[in-house]
Amino acid sequence: MKSLIPREIDFMGGRRIAFAISAALLLASIVSMLLLGLNLGLDFTGGTLVEVRFATAPALDTLRQALEAAGFQDVAVQTFGASTEVLIRLQQAFEAGVGNQVVALLQDAGNDVSLVRAEFVGAQVGDQLRDQSGTGMLVALGIVMLYVAARFQYKFAVGALLALLHDVIIVVGAFALFGFEFDLTVLAAVLAVIGYSLNDTIVVYDRIRENIRKSRIDDMPTIFNESINQTLSRTLATSGTTLLVLLALVILGGDMIHYFAVALILGVLVGTFSSIYVSAALLLPLKLQREDLIPARKEDPEAEELP
Repeated sequence: MKSLIPREIDFMGGRRIAFAISAALLLASIVSMLLLGLNLGLDFTGGTLVEVRFATAPALDTLRQALEAAGFQDVAVQTFGASTEVLIRLQQAFEAGVGNQVVALLQDAGNDVSLVRAEFVGAQVGDQLRDQSGTGMLVALGIVMLYVAARFQYKFAVGALLALLHDVIIVVGAFALFGFEFDLTVLAAVLAVIGYSLNDTIVVYDRIRENIRKSRIDDMPTIFNESINQTLSRTLATSGTTLLVLLALVILGGDMIHYFAVALILGVLVGTFSSIYVSAALLLPLKLQREDLIPARKEDPEAEELP
């Protein structure tokens, strides 16, 4: 059966346009983060936590809509243990009586509900999580660079590292630009994007290395194009099936994992682009040569052994 995907796409021929697109996205992302900042969730900023108990399992979307209609902002509602135990997160300063106020509002809406606890969640934990997650991300990137350098060559490691930074900055920048809430679930998605993008990059790199060793030519753009075309079907199949699952999560997954799925969708799209036009194409300005992978042979080894 003939493949529906063209086998001779000149990816390297359009690398300058792709570099311009990447530069524009990176600039927009960095400016958005600097000027607009991230809309940090309760996990990072602190706020009010209200736990309530219902007689029967409630509809979480209905509860959230009722609270937002009453004037509460940035409301997060989730079950806590049993389906009748609900945790309500409010991104606001703690006030005495806020728990009773929330319960009275839900009772007026026809719910049989009682207050379990209402307390303030400090931002100190959020600061610690943010610092630890940032350190963890830097450590992960460092380990990735060492792994790629050991398995391939240091120029591959530089390309992979720049591609991962490219993906992370654009995903986080999109959240800053559109004002999406950035919480721990989104942070987990960003870390997952690193793993996803690296996996695709390694597949392309492995084929590039293999083709450089087998090829009798030194035209790197031609070798790169051949390698990317050979792995294109696999890349598109993996990205396509992943996106189908993530779209289902966005539509049916509910509020708690909505932005988690959105972050992964952005990461898959950007990661697929970067595995071709960032990690692979950057090997050209880094001047990757056949000699970087294949040590030069001595012309006359026996002659060198003579005194």
